[in-house]
Amino acid sequence: MTTSDYLNFDSTLNKAVKIIKTEKNYKLGFLIVFGINAGLRISDILKLKFEDLENDSISLVESKTNKKRVIRLNDNIKNAYELLKTRTDVRAGYIFTSNQSTVITVQYVNRKLKEIFGTKNIAISSHSLRKTFGRQVWSNNNETEKALLYLSELFNHSSPSITKRYLGIRQEELDDIYMNL
Repeated sequence: MTTSDYLNFDSTLNKAVKIIKTEKNYKLGFLIVFGINAGLRISDILKLKFEDLENDSISLVESKTNKKRVIRLNDNIKNAYELLKTRTDVRAGYIFTSNQSTVITVQYVNRKLKEIFGTKNIAISSHSLRKTFGRQVWSNNNETEKALLYLSELFNHSSPSITKRYLGIRQEELDDIYMNL
């Protein structure tokens, strides 16, 4: 079984903003910014429409869990969205479309993320964006159990211990046991 790793939040954000500003694949840059700031699964991100981002929050029913979720759009998302709008005249319909006007696939996103962030040392996929979000929330909240409780609820995990394993925190703690001998 393979699992994806998380990325460094700040460097990922900076790289994604640069992609929006300078590269042909500017929509992918916005997808990265949105993914690391919203913590949604890729299946839900790909369903986003321009109209969804015209307010301060979005409401959706998550495809995997069928649970309703409201996400407030933070400044990172809002700023990246404004940059995105400078690169395209389209203001309606699905955001993440190909040149053929079809919604891009998860496989395409995974391939592109590997090209942008991949190294031999880490496993990158669209799920890395969600994990990056989780690690950033955990870090911003001083790596507390309270942060794990919030993330567990946001991710719809059955317990904080699952969230801990999901974020790779448990393995780091186990590794530290060996390193501190």
